[in-house]
Amino acid sequence: MNKTELVAAMADKAGISKKDAEKALAAFVDTVSAELKDGGKVQLVGFGTFEVATRQAREGRNPATKEIIKIAASKAPKFKAGKALKDMINA
Repeated sequence: MNKTELVAAMADKAGISKKDAEKALAAFVDTVSAELKDGGKVQLVGFGTFEVATRQAREGRNPATKEIIKIAASKAPKFKAGKALKDMINA
């Protein structure tokens, strides 16, 4: 499912226009992104948790030249599915 299909499904399910569903989706994405950027997390009980994972600096190897390179520490967004979502998928 791509963004257009998601917006159409949301609009149909909620009984709102596609334009309003697209605004709601954009607001959700912007809000979650801003919270993660500030180092917070977003918990949706029954669905899951969006949070930031910290990756330590490490050494890697260039597969073409076998040369050792340094990989800087970084942060990455992470989603952990909630129990209700896992149960629904496995049912």
